[in-house]
Amino acid sequence: MITCFLKYEIDPAKVADFEIYAKAWIHNVTRMGGTHHGYWLPSEGPSDLAWCAFSFPLLAAYEAYRTEMATDPACIATYAHAERTQCIRRYDRHFTRPVLEGESPAGLGLM
Repeated sequence: MITCFLKYEIDPAKVADFEIYAKAWIHNVTRMGGTHHGYWLPSEGPSDLAWCAFSFPLLAAYEAYRTEMATDPACIATYAHAERTQCIRRYDRHFTRPVLEGESPAGLGLM
């Protein structure tokens, strides 16, 4: 599994516009075979940061998604919304692999 983790710097006056963008991407990624883990929008603390994470089973599946989204009408409309509203100032994309199951310290040889 490969997980894409994004950190956004957003316009604090346009959180509602960013939330529309977020909801559309959750739908788009899911429709295109990925698993979206959600968006986290400002609540307390800095009001200009947001995050999201989504996964694909393999890097090849993510690459197929990236190719398909370039011509997908819903994806194009979602990007156009962000550009029109200028709700996103910048973003950083990171690729990670999740650790989703815990194990006891003894089982890990820590004790």
